[in-house]
Amino acid sequence: MTVLQGAHVTLRPATDDDVPALAAIRRSPEVQAWWRAGEDLDAKVAQELADPESRTLAVEHGGRTIGAIQWWAEEDPEYRHAGMDIYLDPAVHGKGLGTDAVRALAAHLVDEEGHHRLTIDPAADNTAAIRSYIKAGFRPVGVMRRYERGADGTFHDGLLMDLLAEELVR
Repeated sequence: MTVLQGAHVTLRPATDDDVPALAAIRRSPEVQAWWRAGEDLDAKVAQELADPESRTLAVEHGGRTIGAIQWWAEEDPEYRHAGMDIYLDPAVHGKGLGTDAVRALAAHLVDEEGHHRLTIDPAADNTAAIRSYIKAGFRPVGVMRRYERGADGTFHDGLLMDLLAEELVR
């Protein structure tokens, strides 16, 4: 995969060299609230980078890695679409960099990969993420009840959001 350029961020294929920085970001309480950490977070991040079912891109800004954005594709022609997820260093939250990264990846998935529909599924109470995705053109589809197990062991709701190619805010 090639390097993708947003208005303010660069997305490039993540490598094993990114594991320490990405694991450190995932260890922050603000990110752990939405992305479970686990006992060996370095190993978990390395496993995610090696997963053949998804692609992980490092998000860079100002010459440093500030997070990761992942995508996967459903290739069955009758249901073909792509999904994505993202986490960023809390030090850059609220600056529009997440929206920029989502837009850059969404443009690639639409323009280069040929997807007509994209999905993302934040926790239903992650209002900052939901606002960011709406700015990129995603729309709420519906609440997925008891969708994901949280760090406390209980299930919480997720919000399914999607974006059709023509709805992408560039």
